[in-house]
Amino acid sequence: MPKRILVVDDEPKIVEIVRDYLVHAGFDVVTAGSGASALSAARVDRPDLIVLDLGLPDLDGLDVTRTLRKQSDVPIIMLTARAEESDKLIGLELGADDYLTKPFSPKELVARVRALFRRIDGAASGARVLRVADVDLDLDRMATEVGGRRIELTATEFQLLAELVRQHGRIFTRGQLLNAVRGVAFESYERAIDAHIKNIRRKIEPDPREPRYIQTVYGVGYKFAEP
Repeated sequence: MPKRILVVDDEPKIVEIVRDYLVHAGFDVVTAGSGASALSAARVDRPDLIVLDLGLPDLDGLDVTRTLRKQSDVPIIMLTARAEESDKLIGLELGADDYLTKPFSPKELVARVRALFRRIDGAASGARVLRVADVDLDLDRMATEVGGRRIELTATEFQLLAELVRQHGRIFTRGQLLNAVRGVAFESYERAIDAHIKNIRRKIEPDPREPRYIQTVYGVGYKFAEP
């Protein structure tokens, strides 16, 4: 059964182009033109991934992301015409997995979609369970527990945490973490790693201001602490 993708944008031409490219790539596509209809479609159609424009006419895409994350960990790729990096980082902090800035190449979007699904589908490769200290990652189910408490992570957050835990004690640069979760390092995207790390810390750390697990190595990057 093909993966189902919900495309949300209020510009019909963009929706048409994106739908055609995704269908040609073998995906099942449903569409929505507003934030309210996107939330409804997410409940009814249960997509495997959402391509979400930030500049929607009713609910802002950031509000849609915030609402979706209260209900689901469905992967989200944001589309934004906004040049401000802060908007993109806010979206990532709210739980989006990736973003593309308009105008964008439909082929690049298809590549990002495929890369995200590869990360999700490939999570079960290698060891089935990673365990360091009281952090447990079930790679088959993409499930996370810290001290026996279930933690909900997005696909990107899970992959980042799994990479850090798998090689705990190793210092990763932002570029290396990008390469680990996306396959190719994009220098312009490296600050997004900080947003994802901030999100993971908020979810797993007893005190995110003084992290116990994911430690910052100033001037270099991050590492998962030795047990």
